[in-house]
Amino acid sequence: MLTFNLKTAIKYITLFSVGIGVLYLAFRGQDLESIWLEITSANYFWVAVSAIAVWVAHILRALRWQLLYKSIHYKVSFANAYHAVIIGYLANLALPRFGEIGRCSIINRVEKVPMFASIGTVITERLFDVLVLFITTIAMLVFQYDIVSDFLYDTIYINLVRKLATINYTWLVGIAILFIMLIGVTIYFLRQKFSKKLLRIFVNLRQGAGSYGKLKQKGIFLIYTAGIWLLYLFSMYSAFSCIKATSELHLNTAFTALVFSGFAMAAPVQGGIGVFHWVVAQALVLYSISFKDGLAYTTIIHSSQVLLILVLGSLSLIRILIKK
Repeated sequence: MLTFNLKTAIKYITLFSVGIGVLYLAFRGQDLESIWLEITSANYFWVAVSAIAVWVAHILRALRWQLLYKSIHYKVSFANAYHAVIIGYLANLALPRFGEIGRCSIINRVEKVPMFASIGTVITERLFDVLVLFITTIAMLVFQYDIVSDFLYDTIYINLVRKLATINYTWLVGIAILFIMLIGVTIYFLRQKFSKKLLRIFVNLRQGAGSYGKLKQKGIFLIYTAGIWLLYLFSMYSAFSCIKATSELHLNTAFTALVFSGFAMAAPVQGGIGVFHWVVAQALVLYSISFKDGLAYTTIIHSSQVLLILVLGSLSLIRILIKK
């Protein structure tokens, strides 16, 4: 157990170090004094508006999740769904991707919903979020191709081709075959030893993953999904008014920044630290905003959202602990 904990700790420390490293690279060579001056002189009314929009999106996420539980005949209160969602985001600040498991664990404890049924509903939620991100990415490429094409080609495509050119595919195929064999052997032994338990897990997981298909209020679910992403868009757009350099930017810029931020937050780094700053600042550069000003903007909105989660997550955690 000690070895496992040590390996896990090393893994997450490494991921956090990567985030800090990207953050360092983003700010290296920049006029830090000027960036700090912009941050301290920002209009925090618009920062608050941006943060509130994200909070309302979290509320809609809890309502959407509650619908999925209802479709598979589990009665989960809105309060518990909300607290679980917020605590999940709080957990993600410490361990990337752990929040999804964490919020399912909370629902399991306070509502007695099988763990893997909850995980199935979260998988359903994430599939719809990925679908929205895919649609918005296509829309960005169609309507703003002339703006983003050079960046995607020079920064993404060329670097990707260079990386692929250095890969030894013989080793890659060999590793893939060994990995598949390892999975097969693991599944075989697990089935021999835990066949009934695995069957129960599979049934619960399939039940949760099929929750959307059983949903009677599909329209409301889709409205909640659209509302979540529109609030994210409004959050990005309203925050433009917090500093002078970005105050003249339009909704199309916020749309591009939203798409870029979606991919940044998918990175396995605690809270997207570093990656979010660099990626969104690069998105703003496409609209004639200096990278320095872009960093000031991303630092403000990222910090406000982290602070929001720290406060709300701590309150929700205390509420759940007192209730339990």
